[in-house]
Amino acid sequence: MQELLDTVVSLSTQKRKALAALLKKQGVNLYGVTPIFPRDPAEPVLLSYAQQRLWILSQLGEVGSAYNLSSVLRFKGHLDTQALQRSFEALIERHETLRTTFRLEGEQAVQVIHPHVPFELPVEVLAQADDNHLRQRVEAEAHLPFDLQQGPLLRVRLLHLAADEHVLVLTLHHIVSDGWSMPVMVNELVQLYHGHSQGQPVELPALPVQYADYATWQRNWMEAGEQAKQLAYWTAQLGEEQPVLELPADRPRPAVSSHQGARVKVALGQELAEALKHLAQQQGVTPFMLLLASFQALL
Repeated sequence: MQELLDTVVSLSTQKRKALAALLKKQGVNLYGVTPIFPRDPAEPVLLSYAQQRLWILSQLGEVGSAYNLSSVLRFKGHLDTQALQRSFEALIERHETLRTTFRLEGEQAVQVIHPHVPFELPVEVLAQADDNHLRQRVEAEAHLPFDLQQGPLLRVRLLHLAADEHVLVLTLHHIVSDGWSMPVMVNELVQLYHGHSQGQPVELPALPVQYADYATWQRNWMEAGEQAKQLAYWTAQLGEEQPVLELPADRPRPAVSSHQGARVKVALGQELAEALKHLAQQQGVTPFMLLLASFQALL
């Protein structure tokens, strides 16, 4: 098996696709055995399917800041802004997604990975540092829309509250990050800042692949027959046609969505929560999947 994997890595993208199709016909599940390997830098980088969905929604022009992801860090005590600047520069250099924009080439959307993206840490002094004004400023920053073609898709702003108190607002578009990636990025930023502020080198583990490598791998995997296989499976599970969900509403649907919804919190008792966890384990799904399926069935 290892000899097979070594052979796959050494092949060109076109030959990988041909080999993948052959293995697929022989019943080999590429998802389980084929590693994600560095892509050919000379070839255009297509979007992953998740990125493609977000790209299409952005082209419709109705999502605004709905797919912004934000993280807020509060610093107490002395803050070395030069060290923070160098930390972001290192982070952007390390992760291709932080140097990526998107554009159309013909009818196909592609990722544009820039070799270098200049970064300047913007510092804003807040005349009013009370919690209410700070919350409003953070929310305003977090909801500014992104231009996926112009970028950058990482936005940073340091709010200066006092000489010994700062708030750092990080905002990324979901097309280059997700809820799992944000804590990873923040953790690496903290490590980099700790080293730079102490004048010490920071050695983070090398990244064997980048997200664009995964996008290329995913496309090859699906085009080798997995897409048709999954479509056939879900068609068999769900049927050819699905009814349109028509819920009664207390007011007309607006022509343009405002995305100004509300949040309703529901507390579950411990006994019910434990029963749901047990049921999720029996079905081999996460509690989130179970609750989402329950809500969809209710609708």
